[in-house]
Amino acid sequence: MSAAPDELAIVPAREGDVPLILEFIRKLAEYERLSEEVTANEALLREALFGARPVAKALLAYCNAEPAGFALYFLSFSTFIGRPGIYLEDLFVLPVFRGKGIGKALLSHLARLAKQRKYARVEWAVLDWNQPAIDFYRKLDARPMEDWTVFRLSGPALDKAAER
Repeated sequence: MSAAPDELAIVPAREGDVPLILEFIRKLAEYERLSEEVTANEALLREALFGARPVAKALLAYCNAEPAGFALYFLSFSTFIGRPGIYLEDLFVLPVFRGKGIGKALLSHLARLAKQRKYARVEWAVLDWNQPAIDFYRKLDARPMEDWTVFRLSGPALDKAAER
């Protein structure tokens, strides 16, 4: 007798899921060796995802009814194309659930959303050292934007730029 296939469900996050989302963010930060950078808390996430003016959305993946991973995203816009896109801020699958197609299912869900809404693209960043993720994305025919470098203003540099 063979084992039953895993049941996979991708659902939009609800306000009551904020503690789970924060747990996934912390586990992702740990994996990326960036735990010390996590300052998010439940109140901040609740406001960002479900407040009066939400700025991001999240999807949760369940495998056999157990929380297995998440994707957090927001809208971007291409001036060249003149259409919005989806920027995938975070994609994370718990190690015990990797290799079951959950990451691919999350990305496919986002791709379907983009197509249904006539968005131009789905894009994201990946750490240079994260070869397993890079290999995974290449298998999906995603391509790196090698001619681009990401810049960021934050902390004191953001404060200084705002004062100019």
